[in-house]
Amino acid sequence: MGDPIIPIRISDPDDPRIAEFVSLKEKDIAGRGDRFIAEGKVVLNALLSLGATERFSVEKLLVLENRLEGAGEIIDKLDAGIPVYVADRAVMDAITGFAMHRGVLALGRHAPPPDLAGFLDRLPGNALVVACCGISNHDNMGAIFRNAGVFGADGVVIDETCCAPLYRKAIRVSVGAALRVPFCKGGEASDILAALDKAGFATIALSPGGKTDIADIRPAGRTALVVGAEGPGLPADILARTTTVRIPQAPGMDSLNVATATGLALWQVARAMGRLS
Repeated sequence: MGDPIIPIRISDPDDPRIAEFVSLKEKDIAGRGDRFIAEGKVVLNALLSLGATERFSVEKLLVLENRLEGAGEIIDKLDAGIPVYVADRAVMDAITGFAMHRGVLALGRHAPPPDLAGFLDRLPGNALVVACCGISNHDNMGAIFRNAGVFGADGVVIDETCCAPLYRKAIRVSVGAALRVPFCKGGEASDILAALDKAGFATIALSPGGKTDIADIRPAGRTALVVGAEGPGLPADILARTTTVRIPQAPGMDSLNVATATGLALWQVARAMGRLS
């Protein structure tokens, strides 16, 4: 075991060493490329868990002074040389731009897979993936990843119009699943379907007008569940290239929230594939 990490005190919110944590809400909207902010002990434990460390790295930590002792388990997992900064409540709130109740933040970096074809090829022969098209709401994206983790999906593929699953809010809503479930960003939805087909995946698309009851689906060896944005749903050309399924519901109501529908469908498909105990 290496030397213990000595926290570095920050007394000025404009200190350039913690510039990545300044005005979190505004910077989340703008995006950070392959970098992202992870927030809270549950999420950071996911970030530092076995498997996640193959795809992510931690560059620095910022901890609220009165949470430093409680963050000891997280700090002990860090590689030597990773700086841990500590600030009191007034400075922390000035840095982030709001009251930071969870008290521990990390700057992480994602090492994405080289391409979609390579990502799919590395998945097992009986893989289950979720393909997201046009999911622009961070809460929905986070919840879809949480569902994917709970029901044992092997990966998530997102098209170019989706919001990033590594936005701080999406990670938080996913309860860290966005850091545990492997994902890959593809191009247009049609390109993703072509890649799935080439990799041997049967595609099942969720739609209120689907031709088949989800309970009647018998998944193939490799199965992709395709979901679209609330409101417009999946484009007609995508639906035409997939097996369309519906989730029966009471008459007179609008369709389900996309995250809820994805969870129900994943439960049914994963159960049919013998993935649930």
